[in-house]
Amino acid sequence: MCFLSLRIIWIGFGCDTAAVVDILAHRDYNQRSLIQHEYKSMYGEDLGNRLKSELSGSLEKAVLAWMPDPAARDATMLSRCFTGEVINLRAATEIICSRTPSQLQQVKQVYHARFNTYLERAIQCQASGDHMKLLLALLTKPRYEGPEVDRALADHDAKALYKAGEKKLGTDEAKFIKIFSESSRAHLAAVSYAYHNMYSRSLKKVIKNETSGLFEYALLTLLQCAENPGKYFAKVLHDAMEGIGTNDSTLIRVIVTRAEIDMQYIKQEYRKKYGKTLNDAVKSETSGHYQSFLLALLGPNH
Repeated sequence: MCFLSLRIIWIGFGCDTAAVVDILAHRDYNQRSLIQHEYKSMYGEDLGNRLKSELSGSLEKAVLAWMPDPAARDATMLSRCFTGEVINLRAATEIICSRTPSQLQQVKQVYHARFNTYLERAIQCQASGDHMKLLLALLTKPRYEGPEVDRALADHDAKALYKAGEKKLGTDEAKFIKIFSESSRAHLAAVSYAYHNMYSRSLKKVIKNETSGLFEYALLTLLQCAENPGKYFAKVLHDAMEGIGTNDSTLIRVIVTRAEIDMQYIKQEYRKKYGKTLNDAVKSETSGHYQSFLLALLGPNH
């Protein structure tokens, strides 16, 4: 059994890190959950604590991020974004704006249970202005998650955004917040399509011209995840590895959180846009067991 193997690989001196990587990287969440439960039952210690004591660096961060269920993982990441030594509002915005309404509701529940405070309160303490208003609206307003779209309503919202932005001196940010926080992904994609047809301009460019900062980033994340989340995360990963050095926290966050959701689509979009496979990019930017773990999560290099 896997939990027996994990016990064996660190009995004696040192830890067989390659074996830890091989076991955990190839188990889905249900299997990982069972391993953790049985390990605690058989050996009286928490597997996460043991992993933390045996591993280090980026590998430790990646493995520990991989172990929880998605809601607990997101809640923990958000807590670190809002209360860590370095406040990371950009990462928090990515997480909140790229999750579905049902996923956000689960994250809110876990966040409150685990950290004894409301996620909304953390946002109010660290974010501000229209950025804060949008994040709070996403957490509190119900949104449809199905594929059906009312084309007439999409046209109506496209016109409303035009009047709130390009047609207006200044920008009616409240209108952008209302439409983006209340729209399903399918509807928002339809609004973007309608906007381009009506005004021969992409809604993405309009957002860049009419807004700025983290508010702009939040709107763009919502829009791009509505239209093509695979393409969005491919760019996030590319930016994390571009230039000198690698943003390992971003690399870990995206690969770990998307591995069991849409990684194959992200890999397709990455190769299409950047002319190389995501596996090859990660391989060139990482090394050792950390590299092996991330590559295992990515799957075969087709």
